Amino acid sequence: MSRKLLSYVCLGLLCTAVPATVSGHGDGHKDQSQSQARLTLFGEIQQGGLVVGKTSAANTVKLDDQELQLSPQGEFVFGFGRDDSKKYHLQVISPNGAIREQYLTPAKREYNIQRIEGIKKSIMKPNPKAVARSQKDNAQIAKARRTASALTSFAGGFIAPIDGTITGVYGSQRVFNGEPKRPHFGLDYAGDVGDPVKAPASGKVLLYVPDMFYSGGTMIIDHGQGITTTFLHLSDAYVKAGDEVKQGQVVAAVGKSGRATGPHLDWRINWFNVRLDPALALKLAPL
Repeated sequence: MSRKLLSYVCLGLLCTAVPATVSGHGDGHKDQSQSQARLTLFGEIQQGGLVVGKTSAANTVKLDDQELQLSPQGEFVFGFGRDDSKKYHLQVISPNGAIREQYLTPAKREYNIQRIEGIKKSIMKPNPKAVARSQKDNAQIAKARRTASALTSFAGGFIAPIDGTITGVYGSQRVFNGEPKRPHFGLDYAGDVGDPVKAPASGKVLLYVPDMFYSGGTMIIDHGQGITTTFLHLSDAYVKAGDEVKQGQVVAAVGKSGRATGPHLDWRINWFNVRLDPALALKLAPL
């Protein structure tokens, strides 16, 4: 038989009850099914949103056909890309076969688009050497972002990595001579060379390269289950790959390395290869 129960979706600090379907095996399993198939979500169901979930550690959690990692405490995480408009099927399956399910469609957002004409063709044409160098850099970054560790630091919430004015936001994009360029996938903070950069959440350093072609000094920190922080244009690093870091620990320094027009910090968050909005991650309350 099938029963309608309530699960709780927390958007930022606001929790609301929404219907979810639980399939059970009869009235004798009612209390057990409700307990084992419980589901709580924290985050923003919108493009760029990071969503943290909580359920029984004995359960299986699936997002469409993808089984999500589950911590011993029942924590899991996923997110939505910049232009994601897909309807997702989230299932929590208990050992006795009870299923709680929800359908999640990320809300559409409007982004800042700048259209600039009259750019010289020589500027628009990529340098072959630069392309080859950036491809090598991107391969290192992609490898780091494939990490699927058992860390659960993402569940502790995030803090801003620097005390600075935000000068660039997630999702913004420039169109040169009618040609859309790559959107911006991070938060830019104004700063001076040498300003301290803090770990926004605890984790483990996966990568530090001081001289990537476009991003200059580049650091990636693992926060668990595919959630990573990336810092770009750094002038220095005070930790190395393999080091464990604590939230708030100074790990690097602001710079203007790579193809930066001036000193600033570009902070990015990923769920594997899905690029998330750090501004939304900052709204998450610790579990």
